[in-house]
Amino acid sequence: MARMRILTANEQQAFDKPPVFDHRDRKKLFDFPKSLLTTAASMRNTDHQIGFLVSCGYFCATRRLFAPMDFRERDLAYVASQLGYPLPSTIQYPDRTRQRHQKIILDFHGFTPFDETASDALAIEIATMARMHLKPRLIFDRCLDFLIQHRVQVPSSYRLNDLIRTGLHDRKAELIALMDSQLPAEARHLLDDLFSAPEDQNRYRLTLLKKLSQSTSPSRIKEAVADFEILSKLHVQLDAVLSKLDLGTAGIRYFAGSVLRSEIFQMQRRERNDRHIHAAAFVAHQFYRCQDNMIDLWLNVMASFKSAAARDYQETLVQERKDQQRQIGIVVEGLETSVFGVLRDIRGVMAAANLSDAQKVTATQTLLNQSNTDDFDQLKNDLAATASEAGWHDILEARSVKLQNRLSPLLRALSFMPNKRAIALLEAIDHFRNDGALSASHAPVGFLDAGQRTALVRDDGSFRVSLYKVFLFQAVTTAIKSGDLNVERSYKYRPMDAYLIDKMRWQREKARLLERAGLTEFADPDPALARLNAALTAQYRTTNDRAASNPHLKLRKDGTFHIATPALDARDTEPLGDLFPQRHDVALAQVLETVNNHCNMLRSFEHWQQTHVRQATSHPALLAGIMGLGCGIGVRKMARISSSVTESELDHTVNWRFSLENIRAANDAVVRAMDGMELPNLYRQTPDQLHTASDGQKFEVRGDSLHASRSFKYFGQGQGVSAYTFVDERNFLWHSLMISAADRESAYVIDGLMHNDVVKSDIHSTDTHGYTEAVFGLTHLLGFSFAPRINGIGKQTLHIFKPKQQADPSWVIHPDKTINEAVIRDNWDDLLRLVATIKLKENTASDIFRRLNSYSRQHALYQTLKAFGQIIKSLFILRYIDDLALRQAIEKQLNKVELANRFTRAVAVGNPREYTQTEKEEQEIAEACNRLIRNAIICWNYLYLARQVEKTPNAETRENLLGLIAAHSPMSWAHINMLGEYDFSEEKLRDTLGVLPPKKAA
Repeated sequence: MARMRILTANEQQAFDKPPVFDHRDRKKLFDFPKSLLTTAASMRNTDHQIGFLVSCGYFCATRRLFAPMDFRERDLAYVASQLGYPLPSTIQYPDRTRQRHQKIILDFHGFTPFDETASDALAIEIATMARMHLKPRLIFDRCLDFLIQHRVQVPSSYRLNDLIRTGLHDRKAELIALMDSQLPAEARHLLDDLFSAPEDQNRYRLTLLKKLSQSTSPSRIKEAVADFEILSKLHVQLDAVLSKLDLGTAGIRYFAGSVLRSEIFQMQRRERNDRHIHAAAFVAHQFYRCQDNMIDLWLNVMASFKSAAARDYQETLVQERKDQQRQIGIVVEGLETSVFGVLRDIRGVMAAANLSDAQKVTATQTLLNQSNTDDFDQLKNDLAATASEAGWHDILEARSVKLQNRLSPLLRALSFMPNKRAIALLEAIDHFRNDGALSASHAPVGFLDAGQRTALVRDDGSFRVSLYKVFLFQAVTTAIKSGDLNVERSYKYRPMDAYLIDKMRWQREKARLLERAGLTEFADPDPALARLNAALTAQYRTTNDRAASNPHLKLRKDGTFHIATPALDARDTEPLGDLFPQRHDVALAQVLETVNNHCNMLRSFEHWQQTHVRQATSHPALLAGIMGLGCGIGVRKMARISSSVTESELDHTVNWRFSLENIRAANDAVVRAMDGMELPNLYRQTPDQLHTASDGQKFEVRGDSLHASRSFKYFGQGQGVSAYTFVDERNFLWHSLMISAADRESAYVIDGLMHNDVVKSDIHSTDTHGYTEAVFGLTHLLGFSFAPRINGIGKQTLHIFKPKQQADPSWVIHPDKTINEAVIRDNWDDLLRLVATIKLKENTASDIFRRLNSYSRQHALYQTLKAFGQIIKSLFILRYIDDLALRQAIEKQLNKVELANRFTRAVAVGNPREYTQTEKEEQEIAEACNRLIRNAIICWNYLYLARQVEKTPNAETRENLLGLIAAHSPMSWAHINMLGEYDFSEEKLRDTLGVLPPKKAA
């Protein structure tokens, strides 16, 4: 079998040869300290001096030592000239001398040679990474980082590749041995059964379990439950062996991903134990996903039910209001005759002089008996009924059957973890699941409030079973969202604590974890709060002292204020079109290939399988895949309308190489290349601070999608998602996410900020949807400044530390409330654990916030984060009032996000306002391809502009050109041909489908 290739031949050759330096590199790397020059001067042979110093420069650049035959002539000449020697025709640098010099170089830099001890240590590190199922190329890069961090000489690529191959092979052999010895025969037969087809189906069982239902129709939900029951039985059988395999989340996702991408025949060709490892991981992965999917179905159905019931209730209220208006008219007319008319007649009787008192009483009684108040009583009863919840409950009961058809199978299938806060609800769920009798005497009602219990019994004493089930479903929904009901085997709905660093580990390693996360200064809450107290009080004074002279601040009578921000020159967010080719449209494929030649972004598209024998994938196939997905054309249509790419080749390439991780790595490669350029720094406001921003853009989704949500404002009767994009002030699109259109964007702000391997934000802006007080607190602890544009900022609540009396009565911008320091101090340790989890990237902020935001407002961690965030928010608002430059910088950065959103639609020529993908990962892959195209165009623009700057004839012209570039945005695309080329040749114009009949001869 062919050996797995980690580096291409060109990459391996480049690694094993000294780097190619330009004159700036030589000047920097061959500028030696005095001690090294003294050491070189002590050598009597000039060749040895030159060889020694060249080796020093190479080691400084690469932490590697090279053979003399690989030394580059220009480097030898440069060092010789520095020493004042002419370059000899040949360098005599014997191996023994070189080895002695290498020891001197290593000792000088504090490095140790790559010996057996270092090799063993690296092998252990590789074994750890192999268990995480990282890509071989990533393992290679991390090995370099590990060696340099531990100050060990970097060996040859062959040595590293061999260690990595051995580590991956050993891990695979370990898993196969475990599977061979630990998998029971019964479980083995069950796994083999997945690769067979049921008698009534023409598809394999494994294939039937790959796709999760996105539909909420009763029949599709029953199919989802049936799939779950199959997976549940398999998982029970495999639980013990999965525990011994200890694949972890990364391993399960890796092996399951291979199964999801493979055809059945590809799986069947694997060695039996290897096939069983993959199948077992697939079962575990789908079991987790299936439970998450069923809960998503549940929440989606309940959201639709709630909207429909509310709509019916509003219609009922409108109709009742019309009936009441009519009833009021009848009552008013009745009052005229039956009340006011009777009163007039009584008044006439009482005024009659010819009647005795007894006659008057009799006449009055007769008149009173003639009055009719039935209409008035009916109106009073109708008004009382409207004021009660009886009508709402009637609607819930009327719609209950449809709801039961969808949710009853789900509730019977789902298994929730025990929880003391939900004992009564879990009892009711168990009773429902076991088909217990639902009656007033048997149905558990401990989870209901008094009003709901009363509503369940009709006036005749009968029990409203359908209404009870609605109440139960509503309580389950609330408990899932609040975290009272959790699923153990889940990716999305585990207990909150499962998303944080384990408590035992936290207590044991707290000091080290805080140090690794850079949170040592926050270890003790008292000094941290004292610093913030001083800063907040000082900012109150500064802002108020300058308030009178602030021309943009207007104070309202109710104590609130308005702060204006003068508009900036809008040119810097207009595309820089005039400097790009006007008479030549640059093909998008050409742009992508040019950028790839600059930064090698296509190298990121590695095969999914870790031990895949590296085979070259054609650039046209990769480029066609990027454009097919990113431009919204579609992969198969892209293959049909393209030359040099077949449909099978493109399908295979996209299936195995277009993972979200790979596409994000390709984006990072382009952003990293731009980060190394000088021209983008023209757009920085300050050289030592990077301002970033993020915003969402709504897209409709065609087809059933649990990730999408309905919004009449944006999608009419349809549903959609939001593409949440992050951009820095240099116009780098450095991260993006796909979120449900109904989700608040603030939960995802931290995810983008923590994607900071290339772009490291210093200050980040969002609009109002991206802000919460919790985000203010978390960004501060993570080391970012958060500067959102908050709608109605003058009406926001401001806080101050206790005592409130420290606020000066003369302040016009005054605090409204005091900080809850007690809750912050009491829960500071849990707050640090949450921040360390995110900072060390042991879990994503969106996973944590999804659970935390849904929890009760009384949850201690939520209250702590909110209370701490109130300090940071108050500080920010005070600075925002006082700092015009800050306000304008926020507006300017958010305008760049708006331009990026227009850019997104311009690239998506196939479907500019919708996604055809229904699953979240598919949507994220398509959006990441779109972002890769945009980043490539921006990178191409920078490369083109840099070339134009280089060609300027003099300094004045150069400065004028740089000023023009800085005044406009490089996010320009008018000169890029997104649509391809049209062929009007006679061959292409000929009717090939026989649409028209042949003309008959005259």
